[in-house]
Amino acid sequence: MPTHYFMNLIVCLKQILDPEIPVRDFKVDPVAKEAVRGSANLVTNIFCENALETALQFKEKNGAGKITALCFAPDSGEDPLRKALAMKADEAVLVLNDGPAPPDPLMVASTLAAAIQKLGSFDVVLVGRESGDWGVGQTGGLLAEALGVPYIGFVDHIEANGTGVKLRRQTDSGYEIVEAQTPIVISITNDEHNLPRVPKTRDVMMSFRQPLTKWSLSDLGISTSDSYYEVVELAIPIKESTCEFVTGDTLDDRVSQLAEKILAVKRAL
Repeated sequence: MPTHYFMNLIVCLKQILDPEIPVRDFKVDPVAKEAVRGSANLVTNIFCENALETALQFKEKNGAGKITALCFAPDSGEDPLRKALAMKADEAVLVLNDGPAPPDPLMVASTLAAAIQKLGSFDVVLVGRESGDWGVGQTGGLLAEALGVPYIGFVDHIEANGTGVKLRRQTDSGYEIVEAQTPIVISITNDEHNLPRVPKTRDVMMSFRQPLTKWSLSDLGISTSDSYYEVVELAIPIKESTCEFVTGDTLDDRVSQLAEKILAVKRAL
């Protein structure tokens, strides 16, 4: 196997509130301006898991490479990293978020960039196309800018191509095939071929025996004082509806009355 197929892949993971939470359990903290993380589960963002699966398939196909899972989160961020190790990532790094929550995409990108630079050289950085909570979708591009490397979005498949990579990206009109040199940042979208695998029970148990690196923001020289946007208000939409029953002695009377009410509504519009 040619040595240039040995690539350092870094997969950025985000932990979010489970999108499948029942509506009755979803609450918003009006002071913190974020969803309440109470009884609901915290899970790895699905697009981040698609990114990890894409990296794992790339490594398995080429027979060489190293995958580092990276997460910027509170202490609970250890969970998605342990799962990544169980799925056969080689290393895991947690940057502890002791700043404001939720951090804005620029803060996230700056922190991830500093962590990646601290890790050393890299070939490909993979991020999810967007998160399942805020859905901003800006981190990939901002991260590439911070690292000073190209960025390609909405990729669903990567393969080795000489000293670089060949990427397939989704567009509104089909697929594009892009050839690029490394280092590069790409955002991964979902596809039937990159559905995340389910780790074996033994691998899950073994993942808790593997070392996990933890860095603070001060270790990276990151300040939390700068933010380029502010969440002014966050609330659950309230939809009000009313129901009025039509009356009448016969079916024809009720149908006639219903038709009159529909026409009245149309005239009002």
